[in-house]
Amino acid sequence: MFGKLLGYQKLENRILLQFEEKVCYIEIMEETVIRIFASLEEKEQISYGITELSRQQYCNACQQVSVQIEQREQGLVIKTGKLWVEVNDDFKVDIYNNQHEILCRDYRMERESFMQPEAGWQQAAQEGHTIQEKTGKHKIQVIKTMEGEEVFYGLGDKTGFLNKRGYEYEMWNSDIPDPHVDSFRALYKSIPFFITMRNSHFYGIFFDNPHKSVFDMGKESEKYYFFGAEQGNLDYYFMYGNTMADVLKSYMGLTGTHPLPQLWTLGYHQSRWSYETSQEVREIAKSFRENDIPCDCIHLDIDYMDGCRVFTYSPEGFPDMKELIQQLNQEGFQIVTIIDPGVKLEEGYPIYDQGLELDCFVKDKEGTNYTNWVWPGTVVYPDFSDEKVRSWWGENHRYLIELGVSGIWNDMNEPASFHGELPDDIQFSEEGQGADHRRIHNVYGHLMSQATYEAWKKYKKTRPFVITRACYAGTQRYATAWTGDNHSIWAHLQMAVPQLCNLGLSGMAFVGTDVGGFGSDCTPELLCRWVQTGCFSPLFRNHSCKGSRRQEPWAFNQETLDINRKYIKLRYRLLPYFYDLFWEHERNGLPVIRPLVLEFPEDRNTWEMNDQFMVGSHILVAPVVNQGQRMRLVYLPEGIWEDYWTGERHVGGTYIKREAPLEVCPMYIKAGTILPNYPEIAYTGEKKIKQLILEVYEGEGEYYHYQDNGKDFSYQEGVYNQYLFRLSENRKLQLDIIHQGYEEGYTTFLIRWKGREKQICFVQDTQIVLLDEIESEVL
Repeated sequence: MFGKLLGYQKLENRILLQFEEKVCYIEIMEETVIRIFASLEEKEQISYGITELSRQQYCNACQQVSVQIEQREQGLVIKTGKLWVEVNDDFKVDIYNNQHEILCRDYRMERESFMQPEAGWQQAAQEGHTIQEKTGKHKIQVIKTMEGEEVFYGLGDKTGFLNKRGYEYEMWNSDIPDPHVDSFRALYKSIPFFITMRNSHFYGIFFDNPHKSVFDMGKESEKYYFFGAEQGNLDYYFMYGNTMADVLKSYMGLTGTHPLPQLWTLGYHQSRWSYETSQEVREIAKSFRENDIPCDCIHLDIDYMDGCRVFTYSPEGFPDMKELIQQLNQEGFQIVTIIDPGVKLEEGYPIYDQGLELDCFVKDKEGTNYTNWVWPGTVVYPDFSDEKVRSWWGENHRYLIELGVSGIWNDMNEPASFHGELPDDIQFSEEGQGADHRRIHNVYGHLMSQATYEAWKKYKKTRPFVITRACYAGTQRYATAWTGDNHSIWAHLQMAVPQLCNLGLSGMAFVGTDVGGFGSDCTPELLCRWVQTGCFSPLFRNHSCKGSRRQEPWAFNQETLDINRKYIKLRYRLLPYFYDLFWEHERNGLPVIRPLVLEFPEDRNTWEMNDQFMVGSHILVAPVVNQGQRMRLVYLPEGIWEDYWTGERHVGGTYIKREAPLEVCPMYIKAGTILPNYPEIAYTGEKKIKQLILEVYEGEGEYYHYQDNGKDFSYQEGVYNQYLFRLSENRKLQLDIIHQGYEEGYTTFLIRWKGREKQICFVQDTQIVLLDEIESEVL
């Protein structure tokens, strides 16, 4: 395709490469990040994953990078302080570290396949078996050599296990309500980024191409892995780091982090398809308070609307919508409403009439507004690839803001359709450049989220809460996400752990599953075990499908109710810890929920740990995900770990047996942890938190705690407090204020240590507590 390398030219941070057939380039983003690009279409296309601000910041940074270029017999060698890039004929690229140890190199041989033609395979298809044909060559195709013990992580919300080696996936946002199984190649999100770990080497690859693409992570052959697409350009970024966290930080530097969310969004959310009347919503809210279960948010699914028309509400079911929301707000409940992209084709319906007048809808190849069928009936689709349309769509959210709605739930935005998928030749604006559905499909939900986020930030002034089902790389800048229409089956609970961990490693820090499962019928035991996992998920929402068994916390029996209450209250105690993790994420890109391998990559036992996870660096959770199980093996990595429930201490680097009756989710705290807690509350904002509880675990460590008003963007102007807590081996706890810009700081701290507690008034910049002198009665 490219031919022999004839010469090169350096233009600032780009090295233009003249091949016989094409001009390509290597772009130096920083010492550890390079871009490999070849234009296979007429223009260098818009990037949806990478913002212009991020690109400019990298361009500014790269000016400080020293780049050496040498022409050698085997090809061109490009050196930064960290990488050694060899470019050969036919645009083959091999990448080494500065010790000239191979990191990643292109495969030189032809592709092969383990799949051989078998006689009679058509008969299997007739019976209903899915027969996957061999993946053919792609117009754009990058084949990388397997060097040995590679393990792969990331790629978004794909099904299956943590390590993606040996599997093949498609990037094509797909609405699939069937139970999700390991063999699924695509789901709702397309995030073409993965992290490779091989022994002590770490790198990531981001294939910035929104078209349908395929990632074969060694399924076709143990000799190589590859990714490819039929349209777009060859455009991928290579990121190297000393740790997996370094690689992820580079990716987040390109695509952005999730802005700090409002505090209430980290509380418990209750949803169902659907709460159909104002009275039903009031009863749900009343039940939470009567049952002493904290809750911050109730979600309204499509039946709150008038005939599923977006930006309306039902005059029959919700005649008092504004009054309802005001009342619930006073009781501590936020209301989040669903919005789908499909606009009902109906003259006289203002949203359709406005969109028609402003020419906001996508068109078929003849230039006619394209129609399909979803919940309202015949619909048209807004063209979110047009800035004018995003602005119009965002403006319509003022209607919901004025009603008092607190957040938006974007659904069906793959885009989903009932009468077949949108045809490839449906036309989009793409900011006036023109594109068809093949290019915009995977970014449609991303652009819808962008429109929503920007409007809420403009009109509401608080940090927007947008939840989306469909995503592309970079969607974390605008939205949180959930894993879509899962089912009330144990397999989906088992899948939740690796799925959420891989989403975190793909840049999506604020994610969750439908607790209890959406489709099918939940059981009391399944809900108990799921709420124990959901308690530690960044997004904590119980949601279920119309026609399925109800699964609110009180829907079963007293035991189920008590267990739900226990873990929802635990979540509220840990809210300051979760908030700290989001503060940390915005700055360094690390996810909230983490696979053990991210924290302990040198420990081979963590590489494929599918049923345990870390919450930040301090809490290890080992949920029970099998029916009837009342004891499980827990792996504790190196270090000292304390059982959260019993206080028993364990030396890590081994498996331990842990009894796990239905009411117990095994969890362990790393020695030396200072864990911030809130006092008991029914919802965030119920009262001013003037006292922070510090649970201290013996050892040595330090902890940074962050505090602001939990609502707006004033923290970006320095209106926040930051504290540093240090625990020394001689059991001295030192408290320091390292930034004070938020007036409503804590007045007291309650120190909890080995079953004893002591309250101190914090009035100094530095204060030291001698833990051994705490002599209160055992709690």
